[in-house]
Amino acid sequence: MYILGISCFYHDSAAALLSNGDLIAAAQEERFSRLKNDYRFPSQAVAFCLRQAGIDADELDYVVFYEKPLPKFERILMSTLSTFPRSWKVFREAMIAWFDEKLWVKGILMDQLGVPAEKILFVEHHLSHAASAFFSSPFEEAAVLTIDGVGEWTTTALGRASASWRDGSRNRIDLTSEMRFPHSLGLLYSAFTAWLGFEVNEGEYKVMGMAPYGRPVHREKLDKLVTLHGDGSFHLNMDYFSYHYSPERTFNDRFVRLWGQPRVHDADFFCETTGHDLAGREEAARHNQYYADVAASVQLLTEEVLLQMASQLHAQTGLSRLVMAGGVALNSVANGRILRESPFEQVYIQPAAGDAGGALGAALYAYHVLLQQPQRFVMEHAYYGESYSEAACADFLKTQGLDYELVEEEQKLADIISDALIDSQVVGLFQGRFEWGPRALGNRSILADPRRAEMKQIVNTKIKFREPFRPFAPVTPEERAAEYFDLGRAAGQYPLRFMLMVSPVLPDKQALIPAVSHMGTGRLQTVNREWNPRYYDIIDAFGQKTGVPVLMNTSFNLRGEPIVTSPANAFNTFSKSDIDLLVLERFVVRK
Repeated sequence: MYILGISCFYHDSAAALLSNGDLIAAAQEERFSRLKNDYRFPSQAVAFCLRQAGIDADELDYVVFYEKPLPKFERILMSTLSTFPRSWKVFREAMIAWFDEKLWVKGILMDQLGVPAEKILFVEHHLSHAASAFFSSPFEEAAVLTIDGVGEWTTTALGRASASWRDGSRNRIDLTSEMRFPHSLGLLYSAFTAWLGFEVNEGEYKVMGMAPYGRPVHREKLDKLVTLHGDGSFHLNMDYFSYHYSPERTFNDRFVRLWGQPRVHDADFFCETTGHDLAGREEAARHNQYYADVAASVQLLTEEVLLQMASQLHAQTGLSRLVMAGGVALNSVANGRILRESPFEQVYIQPAAGDAGGALGAALYAYHVLLQQPQRFVMEHAYYGESYSEAACADFLKTQGLDYELVEEEQKLADIISDALIDSQVVGLFQGRFEWGPRALGNRSILADPRRAEMKQIVNTKIKFREPFRPFAPVTPEERAAEYFDLGRAAGQYPLRFMLMVSPVLPDKQALIPAVSHMGTGRLQTVNREWNPRYYDIIDAFGQKTGVPVLMNTSFNLRGEPIVTSPANAFNTFSKSDIDLLVLERFVVRK
């Protein structure tokens, strides 16, 4: 049985394909279209999924969409009418968009895929999120927390889920409580993302990266915007926001009067704690410190709300395991605190936790809940994208007339890469199937030596061409992680594999890995050799030669571009940046 899940028409469109409940392929459209956060129908991602399975669209048993368009249209219509005439612009744009495509999803799926109407199913947005996490996890039963900007009406949902695991019991997801639009933690965070000068639905992780430079001293101001309740729920004072009636701004003039003028987009960021030379720039540093303090305050509020929700959910369900999904579940700092401080003993977060993951969740919900098929799939890794054979890599290199070396032995390849890293070179690593989700996990990664503090600035400014305050991720073998990081109960858990939690770097190790110690913390990835032997062997070779089994890892792309997909994409990034060594499977290209 083949089930195709699809998410699209908002942001991060994607497709995922199941075969008898096992995930065969999953990818975001942006990886093929090369348009960051591409929201359009994922025609190329769908084509890849079908190609990976070796089937045509007419062999699909079901196509499942990740939300229900009519309730979502109702929410937009009701919200804009209730705020009219302020909402006239968003009303006009929404009606154009919805009557053009968003309201006619079934017809679009039928036209694009050539499937009959009876093969098309729809799943509610937060049920898709919940299914994407629970039915990818190894758990038979778990508490469920989904939290994002907004689905149809829901912005946060709590409940529980159970799976049959071949014993004949019923698969189910029960979301027993929810919060509804416009009261949204995700949209609150996005409003501050915009005010801090970053792009909504793209720059939220930059706010998280800015926060450690600040002090969370603005809680009294936040109390004017947010009323928290003991059960983890909250109420937003909508007098300060405009996302419910404006297509252009998430916050309004009253917000600006309270918080001050927004930070200029793309302005240089340095403050009193970033370690820059501030001679002659003291006033600008003080001004920027205020923005960092606001980021820290909003980040801390987010963490506290999520911890309260987790505690409440644990009290309600009495379960020891938690699954999380939704865009807010990509907040790796909050995730780290939930893993270390909440009552839950185990936590699973699906690597594509945002809207892209809804494609997978919709397919999984249809298979397990609607069709009541037993669960047998566990997402042990995130390598579900497209791969390119060595022959394809060789053809590309020859077509470009490039000099290269084919390294036959894996250990020799690990030695070449680790030696280059020790020699202060930066390596672009391209291998296997690209990753599902927003994190580069060793198949489309840029690697560098974490022992050299200057590597952070080099990679940020000369390779990624991005803000110099942005942190980089440490990566280490799973069995060595506790030597460098304070993991607590998180040791060995899945979020570490997917780079979905931040851990404190042990105080005596911070000076050893300064390029990946972000104010004493790191968004850690742990590697299991079973799932990525080449990546593991590179880290292991580096560790044996230096005594430090940690590498610096960041996504293989230039600023503003999706992570590379093909050998051509990889070479383009290599040629336009200061990457020293390009590894395409077993081919090594040097500058």
